[in-house]
Amino acid sequence: MSLLLETRRNKRRILPKWSSLDKPLATTNPNQILSFHEWCRLNRISVRTGRRIIARGEGPVVTQLSAKRIGISVANNALWQQSRERA
Repeated sequence: MSLLLETRRNKRRILPKWSSLDKPLATTNPNQILSFHEWCRLNRISVRTGRRIIARGEGPVVTQLSAKRIGISVANNALWQQSRERA
């Protein structure tokens, strides 16, 4: 009986990962700013690939949110995606 109690106590609860991308983006507000990580997740690229795209100058227009934080507006992301379309 004590073994059962110990194993129950030692189990950790797994919490779901929350993201603002779980909700649909506001298409009526193209000025909505996505954090860099949200932008990467939205475009289904890794953070490392996202940083390489931005560093090469091939990414969307970046908004400097603070000294160390960047973001990308929904409108700039849409323009960037359109420029990447194949004919």
